[in-house]
Amino acid sequence: MTTTTQNSAAPGRAASGGGSSPFWAWAVAAVTFVTIIGAAAFASLPGLLIEPLHDEFGWSRGTIGFAVSVNLALYGITAPFAAALMDRFGIRRVVAVALTVIAVGSLLTVWMTAAWQLVLCWGVLVGLGSGSMALAFAATVTNRWFVARRGLVTGILTAAGASGQLVFLPLLSWIVSRHDWRPAAVTVALAALAVVPFVWLLLRDHPADVGVKPYGAPAFVPKPAPVTGAARRAVGVLARAARTGPFWLLAGAFAICGASTNGLVKTHFVPAAHDHHMPVTAAASLLAVIGVFDVVGTIASGWFTDRFEARRLLAVYYALRGVSLLFLPMLLAPSVHPPMLFFIVFYGLDWVATVPPTMALCREHYGEDSAIVFGWVLASHQVGAAVVAFLGGVARDVFGSYDVVWYAAGALCAVAALMSLVTRRGAAA
Repeated sequence: MTTTTQNSAAPGRAASGGGSSPFWAWAVAAVTFVTIIGAAAFASLPGLLIEPLHDEFGWSRGTIGFAVSVNLALYGITAPFAAALMDRFGIRRVVAVALTVIAVGSLLTVWMTAAWQLVLCWGVLVGLGSGSMALAFAATVTNRWFVARRGLVTGILTAAGASGQLVFLPLLSWIVSRHDWRPAAVTVALAALAVVPFVWLLLRDHPADVGVKPYGAPAFVPKPAPVTGAARRAVGVLARAARTGPFWLLAGAFAICGASTNGLVKTHFVPAAHDHHMPVTAAASLLAVIGVFDVVGTIASGWFTDRFEARRLLAVYYALRGVSLLFLPMLLAPSVHPPMLFFIVFYGLDWVATVPPTMALCREHYGEDSAIVFGWVLASHQVGAAVVAFLGGVARDVFGSYDVVWYAAGALCAVAALMSLVTRRGAAA
């Protein structure tokens, strides 16, 4: 009853001009940005924990990599359903609970004594929590609160993940190297909990909740009723898309994308550099630099996608990434040198450059269902990352180095380039 009264009264305020203030839209965007930055801390930490956990508990790198792989897989599998949860229960509730679950999972690792506890805390709890704040969070906020400037807001919120990596990686690596891994885990948990009050006080599910129009909208938009069938639709869209060839080509290529970024470089670059006697703080700082150029590369890729054929762009991106990975074993050294910096800059530019053309191909082939299809393609990205996070650690245990992993990833990127080329154009949506 209260909601109905508010929605019926709010259009009058909007018509008189009081509902057109942009404050709430940009405040919600700012809180979303800060929340995504906080969530980036959880993605930054796993690669820093491999060596400390191996040294303290004697766990194999494959075992630790398995916990990371569970985290990445659940992140991906949860992502397609995150929007459904937000439609059913509201953005604010879902995000606040997700942050709390992440904080609990991170804190519990401080007292763990067995490997299964790492899988449960970091793999399951943190994976489910972070998956609930995946790209669906940014997309839902943008679609509800903005009509104008949607591209700008989407770019800013997408860049928040890279910004968070930049902020947290050097700090967390310094904590791990100076004080042990437990204070770093506590820092991540506190970062999550610190965001919760801002989410609860400033984040709102819909502009109608505060009696304003979406930013740039010509008229007031009533708050829709909670959607109860969104999860069923997500599964239905998957079933239909899975009967088409382009879905499997896009999902397969994007799985290799996740394998060569989150699964390989983000998880195993720091321990691989440490194998070559590079200080952990230096290696973590190089990953932070990747985060900086990640922003530049994503924006540039969006510009290119508007002007060139998406499948050809993807083929170029994957091919160049594969070549760079083949050279990486020769670049790892005790200190940072110019060729390594060139690799870091290049890899940063290419890191998520694959996202805009992949989304464009989803729109071409699947029209109104493209957002949900992309959610499932994103899930394949995380599953690919999960597999390589685990197998990368196993390979290090078996071969004594990561060299074979870099070469295998380079070959997989060549396969992704071919898969992208054979993905034919669809009807533009």
